[in-house]
Amino acid sequence: MEFRRLGASGLMVPELSFGAGTFGGRGELFGAWGTTDAAEARRLVDICLEAGVTMFDTADVYSGGASEEVLGAAIRGRRDQVIISTKAGLPTGDGPADAGTSRARLITAVDRALKRLGTDYIDLFHLHAFDAGTPVEEVLATLDDLVRAGKLRYTGVSNFSGWQLMKSLADADTHGHRRYAAHQVYYSLVGRDYEWELMPLGLDQGVGAVVWSPLGWGRLTGRIRRGTPLPAGSRLHATADYGPPVPDDLLFRVVDALDAVAEETGRTVPQIAINWLLRRPTVSSVIIGARNEEQLRQNLGAVGWSLTEEQVARLDAASATTAPYPYFPYERQEGFARLNPHPLRQVAASTA
Repeated sequence: MEFRRLGASGLMVPELSFGAGTFGGRGELFGAWGTTDAAEARRLVDICLEAGVTMFDTADVYSGGASEEVLGAAIRGRRDQVIISTKAGLPTGDGPADAGTSRARLITAVDRALKRLGTDYIDLFHLHAFDAGTPVEEVLATLDDLVRAGKLRYTGVSNFSGWQLMKSLADADTHGHRRYAAHQVYYSLVGRDYEWELMPLGLDQGVGAVVWSPLGWGRLTGRIRRGTPLPAGSRLHATADYGPPVPDDLLFRVVDALDAVAEETGRTVPQIAINWLLRRPTVSSVIIGARNEEQLRQNLGAVGWSLTEEQVARLDAASATTAPYPYFPYERQEGFARLNPHPLRQVAASTA
């Protein structure tokens, strides 16, 4: 397992991390994801640690806090072997103090997460969403206080737009606050929007990407094929409306390309989709999930080998979509591209 620096920070994280969204299994959404209890979770953690996967990601909204509780039980007695990543900010109730990232909410959310996890510190704490109602300065100052108190070690964000993240980083520089080390983002072969604005920002500002849903919200498992109905056991029956939309033509074009590469390499469709992500600029870690040992071991097979440049080019072509304005001129017109090359071109040029 390769370890990578998280953005411009000093934290080294494994290229694969484990998502504990399947732990607990409470509610319509998370119940469809998985219902892993503490005993099953401990076995999955055992397998992860044996493979070098030491970072485990969760959130306070996952199964109403049950995910953090199950993860805490699963790592009990080996806290020093793991990196805990969790998130807060989304609503956990209907009250005015049950959502957002105000000072009061963050202090309470962190204390409750520590209790559920059974630890006295969180290695990497993300804001789960941008809170437009709380001043950025208040958020950053509160996180600084929590770091100084020893409750948090590194901070990041999740699901921010480019201007929201850049405003936060600029405010941190202006007032001497700690900068965010990570941005937890959706990125996959059927969802490459991250590349248009957030990847260039991460490359320029030293913010590492921690990728969620690398299989396109369960669409790149290898079970979905052109001209066939959605498998009966697919969680998409219950969860499709919660996740990012994917046009059918794009999905099947990507699946066709993945199938061809799978035949050439002897690897599975999910392994190829994850391996492709691990080559992308700014990606520090890709979060893999699993409802059972078989799924976990298959996803772990995404590392330790590399796609060829030609295979990557075919996957790039199959998954390409037209960028929205103002980005498409920089993709389509050489004059624009010379002034502001895409980060993928920058990296290619620097390694040529």
